Amino acid sequence: MKTFVYIDHFKGEVQPAAWEALGLAKIFGTAVALVFGTGLDEITKAAFEYGADEVIVVDDSTLTDYRAEPYASTLSALASSSTPDLILFPATARTRELAAMSAVDLSTGVLTDVAKFEMNGEQLVATRPIYEGKVLEKTVCSGKPVMATIPGRAFPKPEHVAGKTGTLTKAAAKTDALTTVQGYSASESAVNLGDAGIIVTGGRGVSNNPSLIPPAGMDEKQAEVWRAQQGFALVTDLALLLGGAVGASRAAVDGGYITYSHQVGQTGKVVTPDLYIACGVSGAIQHIVGMRNAKIIVAINKDADAPIFKVARYGVVGDLFAILPALTEVLKKKLGK
Repeated sequence: MKTFVYIDHFKGEVQPAAWEALGLAKIFGTAVALVFGTGLDEITKAAFEYGADEVIVVDDSTLTDYRAEPYASTLSALASSSTPDLILFPATARTRELAAMSAVDLSTGVLTDVAKFEMNGEQLVATRPIYEGKVLEKTVCSGKPVMATIPGRAFPKPEHVAGKTGTLTKAAAKTDALTTVQGYSASESAVNLGDAGIIVTGGRGVSNNPSLIPPAGMDEKQAEVWRAQQGFALVTDLALLLGGAVGASRAAVDGGYITYSHQVGQTGKVVTPDLYIACGVSGAIQHIVGMRNAKIIVAINKDADAPIFKVARYGVVGDLFAILPALTEVLKKKLGK
């Protein structure tokens, strides 16, 4: 089976799920990486080192900035001429658009957020979550090639073999497009929840510490946010100690406690870390959808009936303002920090 893997990147920074898709492609047979943009030497080198048998490079100034029309037209042309059996995309905002437009060109369909593949004779069967993750369905794509997006950390990352090489093919871009990029701005954020192996998340409960006396002159809302920031400081201390990332529930984001880039859930990031620690998170279904596939879930909440305990492997009923500092201190000693 020949599989195309689209290597999604922004300014040379590759989405890690692209390498995971490449590892998956190797299981099925020949893995062909597609790299679009400009100045692609380092990405091409990395694609070979992560297992690509062939890398098709489209290096053209018209592809410097992502635009759906030329990217989709270029990908569709390559697929039409090379006839892959499967095209894989790491699941990002760009690739969802790119996969959909290319599927229209190729008269096929797209299987989204696939968590597992298996062969049934000559047919590729995909397993993916539906109904907000409450149900897993097995489905197939009736068209050819099969196209699919895979979320981060759904499949193992392949071994990196320094110096590995393969077949390098250069291809031309399809440059016709009705749109131009006039400019853009990228928010500066060190948060990369989708790739984090450990996430410590704060919910509305991080603001519920009445023993904290806010500075004079604050109104009720300002005092709430100030208390929440002290609570998130405890969450951040634990996350940094464990080498993880800081997450947040929608309630915490809507309350102005922390920025949206930290939000986990249906309207934020869907994450699959090895360890997820929920602090003061009640566990609304919209939040649970975003983190229920974590390998180990730990919940800390003073409400013993909070829904978060239904999905947690380990639960601690108590005051997070007492538990988090104590847990952090114990772990510092265990980890020798």
